[in-house]
Amino acid sequence: MNRSFRKPITTPRLAPDEAVRQGLVSRLAFDKLRQPAAVIAFLNTHDVALGGRPIDLAIASREGLLSVERALDALPPA
Repeated sequence: MNRSFRKPITTPRLAPDEAVRQGLVSRLAFDKLRQPAAVIAFLNTHDVALGGRPIDLAIASREGLLSVERALDALPPA
């Protein structure tokens, strides 16, 4: 079947290990914060203590994921 009307994918795709870390940090953030808006804000807002956006750090490396996990643990319960 010809898919000539589909837009070409121009953005880079996550590697499988990056996708796993992205899913894990998203689930951890939701378990801790419980509100979708709070989860989105936490993951996408630059955190000075972490040195970047938590979602980017978690995707980039296992160490980044661990640092974001520690930051989530340090937050008060929702």
